[in-house]
Amino acid sequence: MVRMAVTLLDRTPTGSIARIAAGTPSYRRVVGLLAVGGLANFAIIYFPQPLLPAIAASFGVDAGASGLTISATTAAMLLGLLLSAPLSDRIGRVSAMSGSLVAAGVLSVACAFAPTWEAFLALRAGGGLALAVLPAVALAYLRDAVRDDAHGRANALYISGTALGGAVGRLAPLPLATLGGWQLVSTVLGVLSVVVGVLVWFALPRDGAAPLPLRIGDLLGGTVASLRDPVILAVCVAGALAMATFVGLYNAVPFRLDGPPFSLGAAEVFVYFAYPLGILAPGLFHRISRRLGRAVTSLLGALAMLAAIGLVFWPNVIAVFAGLGLLTAAFLGTHSILSGWVVARAHAVGRSTSRASSAYLLTYYLGSTVSGAASTHLLASAGWTAVVLLAAGLTTLCAALFLGLRLRRAG
Repeated sequence: MVRMAVTLLDRTPTGSIARIAAGTPSYRRVVGLLAVGGLANFAIIYFPQPLLPAIAASFGVDAGASGLTISATTAAMLLGLLLSAPLSDRIGRVSAMSGSLVAAGVLSVACAFAPTWEAFLALRAGGGLALAVLPAVALAYLRDAVRDDAHGRANALYISGTALGGAVGRLAPLPLATLGGWQLVSTVLGVLSVVVGVLVWFALPRDGAAPLPLRIGDLLGGTVASLRDPVILAVCVAGALAMATFVGLYNAVPFRLDGPPFSLGAAEVFVYFAYPLGILAPGLFHRISRRLGRAVTSLLGALAMLAAIGLVFWPNVIAVFAGLGLLTAAFLGTHSILSGWVVARAHAVGRSTSRASSAYLLTYYLGSTVSGAASTHLLASAGWTAVVLLAAGLTTLCAALFLGLRLRRAG
């Protein structure tokens, strides 16, 4: 197996990555494998979302407590993102990504056999620590693995893989759970993650960089230092605002559809079928950015998100579904541009691409964590109009940042 894997690689004589051109077999293997890794990664994060009632019943907890299933994972990811860049610098990016997928998969399988609610949450949190590594390191790895003219497309394909993972995580559990409950879903996704992690270990070329010592100060300082660059800071804040809008609306919409004038009841699960509509958006946004630039393309994405918010606000079920599809496409397309932008900027100004990527994802998931909780509380206390106004305000700030970046470039 090892000998076969070596034939797949393009290496320089020193063992470092030979920059891979788009369209080559090595390019397809590297990008395809990372995209599948992103799929497995995000499917593990989000598969409990449609299964929360079953998980709550299994452990005898109430509906409110069941939300900790996902919160424990995403909260632990914030800490994991601080560890990811220093860890990858110490053991290598391929080793870090492979270990992340294998560890997350093993913990996902263990969740299916957790004896108590507390043990289950501890395993989900441990999985969050492991899951943080792949998205933080993969973007930096792609920056160095592929040629500059192929990086944008590679990044878009990777983001499409993560988007597909989000869709699989929300839709696939329903038929699988009918066969063996949520435990079967957790086990199947865990095994998938382990298999992909092993393939990453054997099939991806190492970067050949000398390992760096792991210092305590690097756990936070190295990541925060990336934010001293004004462009990286603006892109990270914009990513957090976009993610806050996206997660806030997706968390609140099912409750909106459960009440009047819709009163869909269990049929509200249909909203998750809007998610796959955005999977092709990263590739489209990449092509637009090659013509108009990252700032203008991101600004168009923010304006599309504002249009989607208007559709979601309209009290018509078809308009809501169309709005969610447009929101998903606009958000995923914008996210693909921003995640590539931040590592490209770090590369251009001589900063660590791994740490810049970690900084982006740290603010990104911070926006998700805060807005995910705030939107449902706001819905309960002030109604749907308040949620929509919050989403519109966040997206307007996001658009203003993109306009500022465009004017800065012009200046």
